Amino acid sequence: MRRATRSAGDAELVLQLRNQTGESPVWHAGEQALYWVDIPAGVLHRWRPSDQQHASWRANQQLSCIAALPSGGWVGGMEDGIYRLTPGQDQTLAAERLVLAPHARAGMRFNDGRCDRQGRLWAGTMLSDMSRPAAVGALYRLTGRGAGLRLEQVFDGMLVPNGLAFSPDGRTMYLSDSHPQQQRVWAFDYDIERGVPGNRRLFIEKLAGGRPDGAAIDADGCYWICGNDAGLVHRYTPEGRLDRSLRVPVAKPAMCAFGGKDLDILFVTSIRLPDAAPQALDGAVFALNPGVRGVAESACIIS
Repeated sequence: MRRATRSAGDAELVLQLRNQTGESPVWHAGEQALYWVDIPAGVLHRWRPSDQQHASWRANQQLSCIAALPSGGWVGGMEDGIYRLTPGQDQTLAAERLVLAPHARAGMRFNDGRCDRQGRLWAGTMLSDMSRPAAVGALYRLTGRGAGLRLEQVFDGMLVPNGLAFSPDGRTMYLSDSHPQQQRVWAFDYDIERGVPGNRRLFIEKLAGGRPDGAAIDADGCYWICGNDAGLVHRYTPEGRLDRSLRVPVAKPAMCAFGGKDLDILFVTSIRLPDAAPQALDGAVFALNPGVRGVAESACIIS
């Protein structure tokens, strides 16, 4: 990264990969690398700033969200369940299903997901075809250990669960429904001992630009959320006040994540529409200088 040349609010191109739906960026501190997925392609990507090396691995299903495992490898939400993912030497992604998704109907997949501060995986489901809205999506918590893993439904009646994030102390959970018919973000009090959200309240009724998509939390407890369709990434204070908006050179930023050695870089993935011009940056990965530091993501505890 050319840190000296990037000013606050200016997006730097990291990789122009033309991801169809670049999502779930996660900074792996042990590897000092950024991982993310391209959902429809079922591809896991990795990029290392130290040597500018990019690698990718392909699964046999759509891959929507990932969380690192303490022992290596990943847990991911795919089309029909939660899987243990192991990148191979031949650019394939070995996938072992841990638990089957109790989808309400055919044509569904997992969407946004992440771990709470205690290592519990949370992930939401949706209809893959957003043009046919139906409130059949749900938010699940992965519970149990080893052979006793199971998915517990915590919320149902959702269109596109998104924007999951947890405050630095883990006591506030954020969740959005990013479908055009909803576009709301909620906050919850979160019981860190039991992993149970309560006291649901409206946090953001409508973004200052764009639809709510993927999110991240900084060390001050502020909520960063991508303004899909507006080319913006917004920072909201814990009180729900808009603090700042940073621009990226694409219409559809999808999700953001803090990374870099000091967690002071905000990486942003994006979506490429089928009619995008060949030279367009849509689908690329960008980096912003947010002026604050982030919080390290928790690994997923399943054993």
